[in-house]
Amino acid sequence: MSKTTLKPYVQKSTTVNHCYCRACGSTLKHTFVDLGMSPLCESYVTPEQLNQMERFYPLHVYVCDRCFLVQLQEYVSPQDIFSEYAYFSSYSDSWLEHAKNYTEKVIGRFGLNTSSQVVEIASNDGYLLQYFVSRGIPVLGIEPAANIAQVAKTKGISTVVKFFGKNTASELAAVGKQADLLAANNVLAHVPDINDFVAGAKILLKPKGVITMEFPHLMRLIEENQFDTIYHEHFSYLSLLTVEKIFAEHGLAIFDVEELSTHGGSLRIYACHAEDNSKSISQQVIELRAREETAGFNNIEHYFSFAKKVKETKFKLLEFLISAKRKGKSIAGYGAPGKGNTLLNYCGIREDFIDYTVDRNPYKQGKFLPGTHIPIFHPDKIQETKPDYLLILPWNLKNEIMSQMSFVRDWGCQFVVPIPEVNVYP
Repeated sequence: MSKTTLKPYVQKSTTVNHCYCRACGSTLKHTFVDLGMSPLCESYVTPEQLNQMERFYPLHVYVCDRCFLVQLQEYVSPQDIFSEYAYFSSYSDSWLEHAKNYTEKVIGRFGLNTSSQVVEIASNDGYLLQYFVSRGIPVLGIEPAANIAQVAKTKGISTVVKFFGKNTASELAAVGKQADLLAANNVLAHVPDINDFVAGAKILLKPKGVITMEFPHLMRLIEENQFDTIYHEHFSYLSLLTVEKIFAEHGLAIFDVEELSTHGGSLRIYACHAEDNSKSISQQVIELRAREETAGFNNIEHYFSFAKKVKETKFKLLEFLISAKRKGKSIAGYGAPGKGNTLLNYCGIREDFIDYTVDRNPYKQGKFLPGTHIPIFHPDKIQETKPDYLLILPWNLKNEIMSQMSFVRDWGCQFVVPIPEVNVYP
């Protein structure tokens, strides 16, 4: 694998159409997909804010022709996005099960015990660390959103309310908080300065420690047309090839990888210090690297066909909704996820198509979706109104949701899943 020298992250210039790769510093010249203008996907609107101005930002995604990192420009700082956040991991039963299974796996594989130190970056509400605590393993969470960190603390999980990078890592290492296991699920894509983040992971890791990170796999995003996973909170869209380059530049080696079904298809990478000779590179890494190379992920032309697929999905979803509404059918949404807001805003879907949506998260109930202003209710609203169709916005949880909401079939309601293309389930 060729090595690309990665320069420090450079903030985009103020000149329109002149921005730089956050990994290697090259000028970004190639569009991956342009989803128009959209508000921040977690900026839910209160009733008092309905008649106030909302800020919209471009969802114009570029791909670097040097390191092949797919990325958004930084229009809003992480402090503005994540200091108070509306996503609580514990509201998904399947995600809790995923976290529990991961805990059991790594405890056994790496021999973690009461003398080990587990640190999680972006620890959210303690959804993962609680399972290590139950096994008596010391933990530390690092979470920038104070409102979510407080929930973790009520569970007895020690949590530092800070953004992660070299400075935070150095502070923690200085007081003996280096990690035997450093976990970071669905956060690598959320950091604008990816080099600072990975350099911090290097600092916080013990000499024989292991890093695990999970992130949506760019290969799955392209192959399965998952354009709605693009939103301002996701700065980067990652392949194994690109992540290997970034990690190698900071003295870290990826020695194993797993392909997961979560979030529509994710990778879980296992990394260690490059000088740690106790861990050999697995066959899974070699095979996935070869598959990405064969598919064209180190060739800029590979990235140019995605935008056409996205437009087709938009047309098909609108055709279905228009047809259903002309027949007098009622449509409700299920969920208020970030991906749903990208989908609805890009397609121009508002209350003229969807009467309302529901969500289990009390933080979102009583508010309105950003941009589209579709109202968010408790799931009990479904039973009250008995819609003809239920549009599942967090389609990555479709099996869990269809099981939980199976009672809607009693009145003939059908489930609609929009990605990779419209599918209707009786």
